[in-house]
Amino acid sequence: MKKIRLKLNGNLIFTVLVMLAMAITIIVKETSRPAQTPDAIGYGSGTVKGEVVQILESGTVQLGSIEQEYQIAQVRILEGDFKDTLVSVDHGAYQILPRGFSLTTGERILVTVGQTPDGALRAYFIDYIRLTPMLVLFAMFVVASILVSGWKGFQSLLSMGVSLLIIFYFIIPRILAGADPIWTSIVGSFIFLAVTQYLVYGWTLKTQVALVAIVIAMTITGFLAVWFVNYTSLNGFGNESAMYLMQQGENLNIQNVLIASIIIGTLGVLDDLVISQASVVMELYSANPNMSFRERFGAAFHIGRDHIAATVNTLVLAYVGAGLMMFLLFSLNNPDYLLLVNINFIAEEIVRSLVGTLGLFSAVPITNLIASWAVDTPERVQKLCRIFGPLGASHDL
Repeated sequence: MKKIRLKLNGNLIFTVLVMLAMAITIIVKETSRPAQTPDAIGYGSGTVKGEVVQILESGTVQLGSIEQEYQIAQVRILEGDFKDTLVSVDHGAYQILPRGFSLTTGERILVTVGQTPDGALRAYFIDYIRLTPMLVLFAMFVVASILVSGWKGFQSLLSMGVSLLIIFYFIIPRILAGADPIWTSIVGSFIFLAVTQYLVYGWTLKTQVALVAIVIAMTITGFLAVWFVNYTSLNGFGNESAMYLMQQGENLNIQNVLIASIIIGTLGVLDDLVISQASVVMELYSANPNMSFRERFGAAFHIGRDHIAATVNTLVLAYVGAGLMMFLLFSLNNPDYLLLVNINFIAEEIVRSLVGTLGLFSAVPITNLIASWAVDTPERVQKLCRIFGPLGASHDL
């Protein structure tokens, strides 16, 4: 009982330390962030929040072959140099809009406000403010995660925060500073994987096995990514953001950024697959310590094949779903799909998904091999557990 309590207290202490480290990092980074420059990508410095006070005019307008509704709204500026000033904003009078979207009185929007040489104010509709519904959705996600998974669900949320923290405050700044994107992503990924694994699963033999397997599978994925990105002559410019990156950061190697994105993108599914396989082997040992290495490896491998078959289907559907609009666009003119795959950004997604899947394929036998070796004999299990902790969270060996 004391051993279990000590383990829980140690896990709690580690969780609290991680939370404190996250809070301190966010505070330090955000307070030292330089002011946004006027030519920054995204919303410019003249973009402010506004509230629709009144709809002054509405009707229909013909824009090319499209007839759509338009509105002229009176908007009160809520911040900045022109706070509390009333301006007129057109919505749909000169630009094509998605159908079914219109402004309503009391709605808050983003507008860009500028002054003409004669001193007159001009304001343009930029976007809707979506922060409140997104926060509601995130709150539902947090509550559901904790209700379903309890303490482990809270730790999973915290581990997600650690991952995002390292990506946004370590990997991205280092790459922008001129560091090699591939090595930066590998080092950063190993850091957040180690922290998140220990955070969720504690100091256990299962965690150590999973980390070793992840590192090996991640290395294989990295080599495959480097090889096939070069073999297929991909330069990283399949994404339109690459053009802006080249203009803003002269030291960036866009091809290496593409390779880094493949590695990081594979890690989420790789983490799930590896920890599941390690858990399977540990449970097989607990159920029957007398199984031979070959029997245990074979049983775990059969389970892994089912898991990876479902994962591959999930990955394919996720990529197709994310690119559905693109596929619709290219399908308008009955294209030759064998020619389409040569287009840079389509080829990038194909290589990304196939290389990532090959990395997942390698993870199953690697994890099973390491885990099966670790629990091959009771003597080896006892020896390893004295150094690396119990088999898993539910075992006391």
